[in-house]
Amino acid sequence: MKYHIVERAAFQVVGMKRECLCIAEAGGIPDIPNFWSEAHENGTVSQLSQLNNGQIKGLLGITENFNEEKNKMDYWIAAEYSGEVPSELLCLELPASKWVFFEVRGPIPTAIINTWKQIDSEWFPSNGYEPANIPPFEAYIDSDLYRANSYNEIWVAIKSNFRQ
Repeated sequence: MKYHIVERAAFQVVGMKRECLCIAEAGGIPDIPNFWSEAHENGTVSQLSQLNNGQIKGLLGITENFNEEKNKMDYWIAAEYSGEVPSELLCLELPASKWVFFEVRGPIPTAIINTWKQIDSEWFPSNGYEPANIPPFEAYIDSDLYRANSYNEIWVAIKSNFRQ
């Protein structure tokens, strides 16, 4: 599993968000691909692709505000963007942090799901870090997400778990 640790200043993303039920099936959480389909159909994906002017190329799938009691979370379809926020979009500010981003190779959703499993079961237990309280995201970079050698990324803000 290839990864890179980087420091990032605070940055802004713009996009749409929806509350999604966290019931996983073989291909992931059904509400998420349905949301992406709608965003493609209504032109949001195209608009966000044109607005993307940040360091991270590609569109972002961001998860935040997990509610364990309701088994729901907020899911964003967004792009890194610096500028005035269009009225039809929402804005999310991500604070300055140390981030680890993992290379994801292979077709989605399988490659993304498998990489998340490795991050949780292998990477975090074997490193001196834990996730920071900042929403993680998937960066969908490849123009064909279903290619056998598709390249995308998973970004997780981190903090040291070393206790003195």
